[in-house]
Amino acid sequence: MQTKSTARNIFFGGTVFFFAVFVALVAHSYSYIVTTSTPPLTDSVARGKRVWEENSCINCHTILGEGAYYAPELGNVWKRYLADNDNDPKAAREAIINWIRSMPSGTGGRRQMPHFDLTDRQLNDLVDFFEWTSRIKTQNWPPNNAG
Repeated sequence: MQTKSTARNIFFGGTVFFFAVFVALVAHSYSYIVTTSTPPLTDSVARGKRVWEENSCINCHTILGEGAYYAPELGNVWKRYLADNDNDPKAAREAIINWIRSMPSGTGGRRQMPHFDLTDRQLNDLVDFFEWTSRIKTQNWPPNNAG
């Protein structure tokens, strides 16, 4: 049987021990975030996300597997267009912008994206958002790389 002083010592010792563990975990978490975090979003990426949201792109498209699955996945659209344009970022940007501007194409028998009256700045911001999204480490998700 324990005495009161033994029980008190166990309680206070356990409290000090677990408080020290808590402080160590907080310090480790903080140092991990500081050393591995990505740079903050640029204004153009934030505006591009706003364009994505205001035009309800997620109602048809998916981004990193989240969305409607009606139209292609756009989380890797930057990488696909970059590869299709010999890794030339300027050509990839222009190709994405021109594709968005050309919709709807009028091709029969296939789904068509509606025409959005986006300004040059909105289009460039949207492409910046796609480029930023393509750099997120997703552990190869979604598995369908073709979009």
